[in-house]
Amino acid sequence: MRDECGQATLLLLGVVGAAIAGALILAGLGQAYGARSHAQRGADLAAIAAAQTMRRDYARLFEPAYLRPGVPNPNHLSRAAYLAAARGAAVRGGRSNGVRVAPGDVRFPEAGGFGPTRVSVGVRDQAQVRVAADGDRRPVPVDARATAELSVSAGGASAGIASGGGYGGPLAYRQGKPMRPDVAQAFDRMERAAAGDGVQLIVNSGFRSDAEQARLFAAHPDPRWVAPPGRSLHRLGTELDLGPNGAYAWLARNGERFGFRQRYSWEPWHWGYVRNPGTSSVGFGVRGGDGRATAAVQSFVPPQYAPIIARAAQRWQVSAQLLAAQIYAESGFNPFAQSGAGAQGIAQFMPGTAAAYGVRNPFDAADAIDGQAHLMHDLLARFASVPLALAAYNAGPGAVAACGCVPPYAETQAYVAKIVGLLGGAGDAGAAGGLEVRLVQ
Repeated sequence: MRDECGQATLLLLGVVGAAIAGALILAGLGQAYGARSHAQRGADLAAIAAAQTMRRDYARLFEPAYLRPGVPNPNHLSRAAYLAAARGAAVRGGRSNGVRVAPGDVRFPEAGGFGPTRVSVGVRDQAQVRVAADGDRRPVPVDARATAELSVSAGGASAGIASGGGYGGPLAYRQGKPMRPDVAQAFDRMERAAAGDGVQLIVNSGFRSDAEQARLFAAHPDPRWVAPPGRSLHRLGTELDLGPNGAYAWLARNGERFGFRQRYSWEPWHWGYVRNPGTSSVGFGVRGGDGRATAAVQSFVPPQYAPIIARAAQRWQVSAQLLAAQIYAESGFNPFAQSGAGAQGIAQFMPGTAAAYGVRNPFDAADAIDGQAHLMHDLLARFASVPLALAAYNAGPGAVAACGCVPPYAETQAYVAKIVGLLGGAGDAGAAGGLEVRLVQ
């Protein structure tokens, strides 16, 4: 019996010892996981801090270095200073959250681009983990990495910003109904003229998101009367359903002179705005007092191209500043540029697109820029958003139409972000096409 008790005691001690060892292992693992979680949180916050600094500074990259010869522009920020500011923000952000971020652990994956919009931050740390019953602790390396980026927002979710449809940008309201700001101004002119003739115009409907259109279509599933979601022109912010019935005859006589066209012969109430679909109507570019696209271009435009851009802008009713920024991003104003994918000339036309838009020689700057303006006019009319039109120019209209967004292609995102920055829209997430910070890894 004593022998059996002794064996049982030894067995019990062994079980207890194993339990203690297991508890130590679990405690060590818990400490390691806790340290890893702490490091990852610090990396995430450091990356966000860096991206927020990039968001703040992005537009300054595109300011001219000199206001005039010999007079530096205080708003200009060099690429090196832009990266240094982001790197410093990451280091400070890590320190504020209890982790050490070395300057060399802050990387910019798009380092070859003019203005990187993505930042990656690494954290290297050690966790003191108990690995023996005697209480000894040993250092265990802990690594974490996070990536944040500036992404283009084609519209926010606030009451004054359109989202969930083909147009993403600021909305104006008339009689409580949302519409694009330029459409509202045109409606004001038409409403005043109608009132002068004794006719009251009532706005029954304006911008409708795809979700709103889906609900309407579910209630009235007849495509002759209600367009399916994703196909309704109301999603562009340009369409107005007007009343009352007594106004239809006046609209038929006068709508065209205010830029409104009756969309369908069987819908006398549905009028779409067809004038000036371009950049100023969706938050970018400057318009002159005569209603035409501005001829002013940025200071970085070589003098020989300024009048060519201005003529194309006037002809196709697209902001000259948009065309100039786009050429800067496409070719750096090199009329003989060629890409590995086969794009040619100052506007980087693919041969098929050049032929479709009547560009006989893509290496002829005047011919190419006129074709570029024509294409952008059409894309702006289709997508009613500067960022979406730019994305369609870069990635193709099919990719943009499929998601109603700037497609998640790194090249396209960077392309749109760069041009938005050149237009001065960076850092304003509330405006059409602003930049917002998001954690991607």
